[in-house]
Amino acid sequence: MRYRTLGKDLRVSAVGLGCMGMSHAYGAPADKKEMTELLAKAVDLGCTFFDTAESYGTKERHHDNEELLGQALKPYRGQIKIATKFGIQFDWSSSEVNLPVKVDSRPETIRKSVEGSLKRLQTDHIDLYYQHRPDPSVPVEEVAGVMADLIREGKITHWGLSEVTEDIIWRAHAVCPVTAIQNRYSMMARWYEPLFPVLEELGIGYVAFSPMANGLLSGKYHENTVFGGREDYRTVMPQFTPEGLKQNQALLELIRNTAEAKDATMSQIALAWMLCKKPYLVPIPGTRKPERLEENLGAAEVTLSAEEVAALDRALDQLPMSQVYGGCRILEK
Repeated sequence: MRYRTLGKDLRVSAVGLGCMGMSHAYGAPADKKEMTELLAKAVDLGCTFFDTAESYGTKERHHDNEELLGQALKPYRGQIKIATKFGIQFDWSSSEVNLPVKVDSRPETIRKSVEGSLKRLQTDHIDLYYQHRPDPSVPVEEVAGVMADLIREGKITHWGLSEVTEDIIWRAHAVCPVTAIQNRYSMMARWYEPLFPVLEELGIGYVAFSPMANGLLSGKYHENTVFGGREDYRTVMPQFTPEGLKQNQALLELIRNTAEAKDATMSQIALAWMLCKKPYLVPIPGTRKPERLEENLGAAEVTLSAEEVAALDRALDQLPMSQVYGGCRILEK
């Protein structure tokens, strides 16, 4: 495994593990014993960066994912970095498949959230604490002030922002230096690339979630794929509709051809493309399968030249592709 530094000094594996899908949005929660074994395998393979959130769970167990990681990663706590998030709650009363969310980053809510996360993660500090989504009713400067206090108190060591734009990054960083942003990024979701110069100027890392467009770029899905029922967000994602799959065939063929040329898998190319683009980019693909975990982490060893990355970018600029899932609807207050 190779390693990267987010911000000033947060050293993590070049590929992390997004853990949401073990508990939320990809069907019923996975078997706890199997996921505990998977998390241990990730550590054995050199993964040191694990991503969760207080909101990843089920209607019955709202914090299921943090509870899982707290127990499973406790034996390795000194070897790894855990990132979690505050600031949103799912509307469990909704009948929508893709549950809408309520945002709340009031200082008193953050204080309650961090104590809950510390307890569930069975740790005395959080390595990277993200604001999960901006809260229009709370200035980001106020949020950053709370983060500075939490750092001074030793409850967190670094903080970040998720799904944010340039203005918010500048304003937050001026109050308390931001270590990383966590925004959506993949070959199908490149709309945050204009942030690269800002991140470079401020020395901020980019943690890429959904780096394989919710799995589509692995090339393992087709029109007869059966998803995990009503609790599986993929059933309503545009890239997995019959029309979407047809629109994305040229994109998948590009990735497939590149993978064959590099003696890699499609998933590894989708990840290596961003790893080789910027040294501060760290993708956090998720999986429930040991073989996929090994494949994803292996992307850190796949090298694409600057010319190859640029050629892929030019091709992506021209290729037809469907809309890609853009996230949960945020409820107005």
